[in-house]
Amino acid sequence: MTSNALPAVVLLHSSMSSKGQWSELINQHQSGFRFIAVDLLGYGKSPFPEEAAGPGFSLAHEVDAVMATISLQLAPDEPFHLVGHSYGGATALRLARQERRRVLSLTVFEPVAFHLLDESDEARVEIEDVVACIRDAASDQDGTRTFIDYWNRAGAFDSLPEAQQQRFASQIAKVKLDFHALLNEPASLADMAQLDMPALVLSGAASPLSTRRVAARLADALPNATAAQTKGGHMAPITHAAVVNPLIASFLAGEEITAA
Repeated sequence: MTSNALPAVVLLHSSMSSKGQWSELINQHQSGFRFIAVDLLGYGKSPFPEEAAGPGFSLAHEVDAVMATISLQLAPDEPFHLVGHSYGGATALRLARQERRRVLSLTVFEPVAFHLLDESDEARVEIEDVVACIRDAASDQDGTRTFIDYWNRAGAFDSLPEAQQQRFASQIAKVKLDFHALLNEPASLADMAQLDMPALVLSGAASPLSTRRVAARLADALPNATAAQTKGGHMAPITHAAVVNPLIASFLAGEEITAA
């Protein structure tokens, strides 16, 4: 536990990433905020959730691990801002519901909260087809190719150096758990409507339908939300950090964000 006059900001990364994805944001704005970047389960230096693995894995397991980590750096009941991208964004939504009185603001870039979409929604059908392809892939490498290409572009996986391909493929087991947790999360749009803290919902102009649809539904449901669109696709917090990070920092500072 530490005591610091700067406001705390908890940062949650996407699947197949690590807390390192926020290094540029931290380096550029650490004079104004106390950033707490967390490695989600199975990524970075965080262990794979062996005990929780299987059909019972949920976002509750992920949030419990996040809370255990940040409690070491926050005073008891200390409030904090919350930022999440993709799977980290969906985890942030779960955490915000659990710790609503402590969350000063919520910023999410395309949270993959597919549970907020109706089962008949074409956007949910699209992502469930992707999940099925990953699940039924003949090898970890093939499943990882499907995952990487969907979130980036066709051929993205094969364009990577072999060492990076292998590193990503070694994480596909956790990705499968992530999808299981996301598609079985019980929270609804009505639950999102209870999150009344200031919220910023960001999306990429070139993103897949699945996450653009979630972002739109979420922005409509949150009672105090601003929605904005950025250049780039689903991975814009990494590929277009120079565009995304200033928006995040401005919102954290309480500045008005122009809606797209």
